[in-house]
Amino acid sequence: MSQPHYAPPQQPAVAAPQNGLGTAGFVLGLIGLIFSPIPIIGVVAWPLAILGLIFSLVGVTRARAGRATNLGLAIAGTVCSALALLLCILWVAAFGKAVEDVRNESVRPATVHYEVTGDAKNVTISYTTFGDGVTSNQETAATLPWAKEVQTTGLGKGGSLSVIAGPDGGTVSCKVTIDGNETKTATASGPLATATCSDF
Repeated sequence: MSQPHYAPPQQPAVAAPQNGLGTAGFVLGLIGLIFSPIPIIGVVAWPLAILGLIFSLVGVTRARAGRATNLGLAIAGTVCSALALLLCILWVAAFGKAVEDVRNESVRPATVHYEVTGDAKNVTISYTTFGDGVTSNQETAATLPWAKEVQTTGLGKGGSLSVIAGPDGGTVSCKVTIDGNETKTATASGPLATATCSDF
């Protein structure tokens, strides 16, 4: 009579840890954190940071439920992704403020003051005002001093001034101020000498 054969009990298969999303979240968050402070290139950090945060949070949930073994890596991914997202938001806020400042500057009026002094006679004065457009004018002054004030708006607010002494010579000096701030001065002397206040 044959002996009965007993098979050894089979051990239940152990499920592999589900570490994929936690690891992917850390990698995406780290790359996003590296790119986020870089101007222009930092735009790619937005999707990386968002996906990294989602994947890392799922990884944390799986690790706490015992289905993953990389809790520390998933937490690190959450931190990196959150920091990258914060930097992206700060960049957007800074860019928005810069755009608003430029817009406000373009509509803010400025006062350009032209002034010519000296002892020359019959001088020729040319002045150009910059702003939304370019306006040029020319005048003749028998004696000095001479002054003119112009209001202008636009990003290119400013002006230039050129003065030519008469044929009898003498000294001429030009000065341009914008909103009370002196931007350029120049002096020349002699017949038909030219003083130019520009390049500012």
